[in-house]
Amino acid sequence: MGFTAAVAMGAIVPFLVPMFAAQFLLGSTAPMPLGKTLGAALLIFFTGVGMMVLTNLFGDRHATFLILLGLIYFFCFVAQLSGKGGPAIFLVQVVAIMVPLIGILNKDLANSILSILVTGILGGTLLMWLAHAVIPEPPSTRAVATSATVRSPSYRRALANTAILLVAVAACLINDQLSAALVIPITVASLLGQLDLSASGRVAIGLVIVNLSGGILASVAYSILTLRPSLFSIFLIVLAVTLILGGRAAAASKDAKMFAGALTTFLILFGLGVSPVPGSAAESFATRIVFVGAALIYALLLAVLLWPRSETRERQAS
Repeated sequence: MGFTAAVAMGAIVPFLVPMFAAQFLLGSTAPMPLGKTLGAALLIFFTGVGMMVLTNLFGDRHATFLILLGLIYFFCFVAQLSGKGGPAIFLVQVVAIMVPLIGILNKDLANSILSILVTGILGGTLLMWLAHAVIPEPPSTRAVATSATVRSPSYRRALANTAILLVAVAACLINDQLSAALVIPITVASLLGQLDLSASGRVAIGLVIVNLSGGILASVAYSILTLRPSLFSIFLIVLAVTLILGGRAAAASKDAKMFAGALTTFLILFGLGVSPVPGSAAESFATRIVFVGAALIYALLLAVLLWPRSETRERQAS
């Protein structure tokens, strides 16, 4: 519903509302309380405002700008690794990636980025409450659901993740293709949030394949849409794919984060395909999937090289 409504209203970034809604819904089996929802919304909103200010002040001073971005990404990764913040932290990362890239690579779109963020936050929040009202979670499921474990963060791992993401953002800042620039660092941030220190090589490769499948599904979905372009077709396509990926992402399993990442990739790529942003049409779909695959492999290889070895051995031993 959120995706179709965004396209119908001519939203410049149609994937934002459904992505916010999906993150809120996957973050908890119960609807977020009003106070917590407002807190998350305000955090995302003020992050967007702050990133706009930083982009306007330091966007032409690349070294200083990248240092400031690195500090923001570092604190986000510390919060993620400590189990705090829930889905709001990933959304803050997405905003801290989107706003600088849009602000530098697309000046016309930069003027409306604040209204785009507000629409995304409000729309995602309303969809979350609507979903819980229409299809409430069974009380038994809520009872067995466990909250996120708060643990001591690994500052060395957070620093490594920051370096990996910052290189991806820096590379995209010199790329004049907005669609490619958006999807690469968001994919990197998503994968870094899914990786586990104790994961085997086979699990890590499976992680890359499942995330890449989200991009492939987006390409197939867009090809189907071109055969019968309509809002109803968009609704059916997004419903079918998100039932497949979202159903696995909502399950109480170790693979849930993996499929949530694939869902995020699908929403972004398919959203860019139907977006009115110049240069985001179907002819670059194959290129964007290549970029997604390269971003996944890049993040995985750099994580293997830069993550603290001692922590990996301790986690595997435990």
